[in-house]
Amino acid sequence: MQLFKHIDRINLLDKLIRQKRTGTPNELARRLGLSVSRVYSLIDDLKDRGAPICYSRQLGSYFYDLEYSIKITVDITSLDDNKIYNISGGQKIFSNFYFPTVFIE
Repeated sequence: MQLFKHIDRINLLDKLIRQKRTGTPNELARRLGLSVSRVYSLIDDLKDRGAPICYSRQLGSYFYDLEYSIKITVDITSLDDNKIYNISGGQKIFSNFYFPTVFIE
């Protein structure tokens, strides 16, 4: 699934930036399996969200200007019957369909 691949790339990018071993933008693009322009776009998106990302020509790597870390996790669990409540409510939107309201605690 593309979402999980994107999350894995961002987590890997964060790890490489924290370790100051991203390499050049071309090297980083190869590592992440992206185009160079997509790497620039991804880094710009993270900067727009407050990540203090800089690039050092001397190091040949991106780095965080301040102590910073990004961690994205996904937790998939099954819900047991004690966590799901089916509320008999809602409204008929179409004459042949009924959409009940379900709340998950």
